[in-house]
Amino acid sequence: MNRSDFPQIDVTPLPRREWRLRHELHSVMRMVATGLGIYICYRLLTPFFPAITAALALAVVFVPLQRLIESRLQRPGLAALLSVLIITALLIALVTVITQQVVTEATRGAQFIELKLTSGEWQRQLEAYPRLIALQHAIERQVDISGNAQTLAKWLNATAGSLVKGSVFQLLGVLLTFYLLFFFLRDRQAALSMLRMLSPFSEEEMDHVFQRVGNTIDATVYGMLVVSSAQGLLGGLMFWWLGLSAPLLWGVVMAVMSLIPVLGAFVVWIPAVLYLLLDGSWGKALILSVWGMLVVGTIDNLLRPMLVGKSLHLHTVLAFLSMAGGLILFGPAGLILGPVGLAVTMVLLEIQRDRGLRAP
Repeated sequence: MNRSDFPQIDVTPLPRREWRLRHELHSVMRMVATGLGIYICYRLLTPFFPAITAALALAVVFVPLQRLIESRLQRPGLAALLSVLIITALLIALVTVITQQVVTEATRGAQFIELKLTSGEWQRQLEAYPRLIALQHAIERQVDISGNAQTLAKWLNATAGSLVKGSVFQLLGVLLTFYLLFFFLRDRQAALSMLRMLSPFSEEEMDHVFQRVGNTIDATVYGMLVVSSAQGLLGGLMFWWLGLSAPLLWGVVMAVMSLIPVLGAFVVWIPAVLYLLLDGSWGKALILSVWGMLVVGTIDNLLRPMLVGKSLHLHTVLAFLSMAGGLILFGPAGLILGPVGLAVTMVLLEIQRDRGLRAP
């Protein structure tokens, strides 16, 4: 076989302009492929945002516990396992006790209402207020109060156990949260190192980003705790002032319920208003209703943005919009993802500004 039998390859160097165009085309293709990959990963992770966000928030809050256990055991894996077990036990105990108490009191309240309706006591009490008779008849024509109360009582009795289990375990979501929490605690340094390696920013700049994210999560989580404590305190004080039983207990219950998305302190004070109405204490019921709606209900919208914004050095409006927008985009996870997204954007803008100032 002769050398001439092989095809000849043109090894003439490409013109500089053509080489540049090909290089730019390859760069654009890499950018498009990278962007497509990031978008696919985003869509893959979207269903798990609540679990990821909860695990990340718990990891940031409980990192001191992990460090303490690590310093004693010198084994990050075992320390992370113990930390997760401690956190899980605390949360399950808290949620179980509170949920059982709320379900029990709700069941008793529904049975109490049913008893008042079937015995005719409520009717006799209303007869003392002639002006309300017409309103009562209008409501009865539209709503079967007695039948609904009986149905509610039966439903609460039948599903109390399942409500407790569903609120505590939530199967996949809760299991995934604690599964991710273990790795967030154990491999936090490796994860941060990988992010530094993949990032186009310097190590100092990435430390700034990590610090801002940590501060954001801390401020958001502790802001929630302060707001819930304020709601529980205000609600408990009103229960005490009105002479209702166990004001301290119900204040704690309102504080915990205000931490749960969709639910809130109204789960406690609305049944108390109904009780006061059925007991004939119309004035106390009105006071508690106004206090619950105008004070306990609105303190969340006023205090949370102020606390979070102050901790993050953000204006109250920006802090509020980040949380409200996060709720709309991501659901309950948006309470953390919204402020984190805003904080990261702000710090990236600061980095670009500093680079521009340092440029010759």
